[in-house]
Amino acid sequence: MKVLGIDSSGLVASIAIAEDDRLIAEYTIQYKKTHSQTLLPMLEEVAKMVDLDLNSIDVIAVSQGPGSFTGLRIGAATVKGLGLALRKPIVGVPTIESLANQLYGVPCLICPIMDARRGQVYTGLYRFVEERVADSQQELFEYRLQTQKEQCIAQIDEIAKIMNQIGEKVIFTGDGIPVYREQLASLMTVPYSFAPLNRNRQSAASIATLGYRYYKEGKITKAGDFHPEYLRLSQAERERKEKSEENAGNKGNDRT
Repeated sequence: MKVLGIDSSGLVASIAIAEDDRLIAEYTIQYKKTHSQTLLPMLEEVAKMVDLDLNSIDVIAVSQGPGSFTGLRIGAATVKGLGLALRKPIVGVPTIESLANQLYGVPCLICPIMDARRGQVYTGLYRFVEERVADSQQELFEYRLQTQKEQCIAQIDEIAKIMNQIGEKVIFTGDGIPVYREQLASLMTVPYSFAPLNRNRQSAASIATLGYRYYKEGKITKAGDFHPEYLRLSQAERERKEKSEENAGNKGNDRT
């Protein structure tokens, strides 16, 4: 089975092609170009390099959010266009879960933190649990990612408080590390660490890996029905809401 993975949820733009348990190609770039300039040219280059016929793709997996509003919209438009043109299903993968999935097998809590601005982070808590592989004649096991706290938006001190209460070692990953490193030093009372640079940003290979698993579980969406999950209103929507509430308050004051 062949999976096309795409992640445009942050500054990283990433494309991957995976077939069964083999990563055929991954193209990842983190630079200040918009994803509308990078995703399709990256896909075209990868397809050319590995002689890929896009019609041979079975499913398209994409980071569904949270993340950059612009990045998620571009990713959604890209996969919807590809899905409709190729008549392929879409699998939406939670961004925070895909970040945690890159730390396969680590024996502690995993806390991805993506900078959401306004003093907030997109975050969640995960751990890998050991499971014996069914129908195996040998003592074969694998690690499966288990959600301890669903992805959400929170203040960094809120998530630090939760981890301190749990009282276990934790490893942080994601683009929120450089933003909140110093603050975490003053907040954390349990042992903690930071993921290395080759594991602390979004990866289309991780999206493809989880996309393959979700596909087997039947978690697919028709291309025309796919939409991102933002977890909060965009800045423009927040400003409209605040203005509307302000106007409503002013009208209420006028009646008193």
